[in-house]
Amino acid sequence: MVDDEPVNLKLLEKMLSTDGYANIHTLTDSREVQATYEREHFDLILLDINMPHLNGFEVMEGLKRVESDGYLPVLVLTAQSDRETRLRALEAGARDFLCKPLDRAEVLNRIRNILEVRLLHNDARDQNRILEEKVQARTRELYDTQLEVIRRLGRAAEYRDNETGLHIIRMSKFSQMMGEKTGMSERDTEMLLNASPMHDIGKIGIPDSILLKPGKLDAEEWKTMQTHTSIGAEILSGHSSPLLIMAREIALTHHEKWDGSGYPEGRSGTDIPLVGRIVAVADVFDALTSERPYKKAWPVEEAVSYIDEQAGKHFDPDLVAVFHEVLNDILAIKEQYAEPGITLARKTS
Repeated sequence: MVDDEPVNLKLLEKMLSTDGYANIHTLTDSREVQATYEREHFDLILLDINMPHLNGFEVMEGLKRVESDGYLPVLVLTAQSDRETRLRALEAGARDFLCKPLDRAEVLNRIRNILEVRLLHNDARDQNRILEEKVQARTRELYDTQLEVIRRLGRAAEYRDNETGLHIIRMSKFSQMMGEKTGMSERDTEMLLNASPMHDIGKIGIPDSILLKPGKLDAEEWKTMQTHTSIGAEILSGHSSPLLIMAREIALTHHEKWDGSGYPEGRSGTDIPLVGRIVAVADVFDALTSERPYKKAWPVEEAVSYIDEQAGKHFDPDLVAVFHEVLNDILAIKEQYAEPGITLARKTS
C-alpha cells in the first residue's frame, strides 16, 4: 500500500489484516515503489494518486518498465472522482480505483475481485508458458529429426563417392568458422554447419560407372558429373524450411566460380550466394589436403598456395582473406577429425 499519509495506511492495514490478509507492506515514499515491487512482486498494490515526489501515474509508468507481462496489479486510491482522473488511471494501467473516503465493504469487495482476476491472469500466463515450452520442445524435436535425416543423407552421398563421413564433418566446421568471420548471425552459421554436409547429395543420381571411375572422365562423363549440383538442388527443393533452402543453395552453387567459369549456371561474383562461396573454399581445401584412393594428400602449404592463386578466379578474394584468418582453427579441426592412420601432410624443406 502506498500513500503519503500514514493515517490512511494504518486504516487500510487494520481493515485488511482484520479480514485475513497477510504480508501487508506499507510505503509513504512513492520513490521506493518500483524497487520494492521488483524485490517482492506483490499480488496487489493499493496506490494513492496525489503524492509528493512521484504521483500515482508516474509510479505506474515506472512499474510498467519492470512488469514483464505488462499486467499491473494496481488499485488506485483517489479523492478525485471526476471522469478524467478515472479514465487516466485506467489508461495508465490500473485495474480499478477506489474513491476516498473509503468504504470498508467496497474496499474488500474490489480487492477480492482484483485478486481473483490476478490469479486467473497468472494461471493463464503459466498455461501459455507451458504451452509455449511444449511447442518449442516439439519444434526442436522436429528440427533435430530433420537434421539427422540431412546428416545421414550427406553421409550416404560421401560413402557412395568412396569417401568417409569425416570429410563432411571437417568441411562443414570450416564453413561455420568462415561464416562467423564474415559476420553471419549465430543462427545462420549454425544452419551453415548443418546444411553444408548436403553439398554433394546430388551424387546419388550419378551412375557408378562415372562416379567411381578411377581414371580421368571424358567430356561426356564430365558433363554428366556436373549435373550432381542441379540434382542435389532438385532433391532439396520444394520445402519452406530455412535449413533446406540454404542446403539447396549450397548444393546448387558450391561449384560456381568467382570469375564465372564454374557450373552449373556460370554465375559470377556476388551473384553466387555467400554460403555457396564459403563452401567452395572449405570443400576444395579439405579435398586437396585429404588422401584418396586416386591421389595423395597435398601438403598444407601447397593447398594454401593454391587457394591464394585462385583468389579472384575460383574463389571470392575476400573469403580467401577470411580463410587465412581462421586457418589455424581449420588445421586444428583437420587434425581432430583426421582419417584413421592419416597425418596432416606438410611440405618438406
